[in-house]
Amino acid sequence: MMPADQPVLLGVLESGATATENSAEETHATAIAISGLHKSFGSQVVLNGTNLNVASGETLAVLGRSGTGKSVLLKLIIGLQKPDSGSIRIHGQEITRLDLDAMNELRKQMGFLFQHAALYDSLTVEQNIAFPLKRHTQMTESQQRARVQELLASVGMERDLQKMPSDLSGGMQKRVGLARALALEPAILLLDEPTAGLDPITSGEIDQLILKLQKEYDMASIVVTHDLLGAKTIADRIALLHDGNVLIEGSFAELEESRDEFVSEFLKRDS
Repeated sequence: MMPADQPVLLGVLESGATATENSAEETHATAIAISGLHKSFGSQVVLNGTNLNVASGETLAVLGRSGTGKSVLLKLIIGLQKPDSGSIRIHGQEITRLDLDAMNELRKQMGFLFQHAALYDSLTVEQNIAFPLKRHTQMTESQQRARVQELLASVGMERDLQKMPSDLSGGMQKRVGLARALALEPAILLLDEPTAGLDPITSGEIDQLILKLQKEYDMASIVVTHDLLGAKTIADRIALLHDGNVLIEGSFAELEESRDEFVSEFLKRDS
């Protein structure tokens, strides 16, 4: 079933002011810059001054225990939630103060894969992927069909255009969700638990597909995951959230070398 916030992302732009003001302090190579980010829900502090940067072409995996704010972080970046304080810059553009029209325009630069794929149940595979093309481009019907075919071929689903989501396995749904997330050729890709609920073989296939697509599209990507092996496979860099902050970030090898007790325990229990 599609989550309530899904239409906000898939039907983002009806009109709109563009977000063009760039900060001289940000380099072109920095796709996402997060500084001093705070977010609480009542008395529960989720993010407590989080700092993160993601470069264009880089894949960052965000790890952490359940409830540490990993998915909240993605929702703040995509603008589904507002931070209590702090800065989020997308290609140098501060997004925390954008109005809805400007935020909707910016969202066209970002692809989002929901944890459960969030396909429209009543639409075929072809219609699901064509949805953002119909809403946000001037493509003709034939151009849309060609683009859908291209996207499905890129995820190994080119023979499944007319299937319904209910006809697809969990891994196939993730593939279609990835194809839809790439429909508008985003510069940034956000993935929320891309292998959740999948068996180890299918998880490995999805990891390899993410690697392939990253090379093809050269996007800045953030992958929120509990899958340690997957993070090791697909990420250029890993950030471990703990107590509302990034406790450590670096390569998987650098995390393994850490003498921090929590890092060691986390890697041991999730390996």
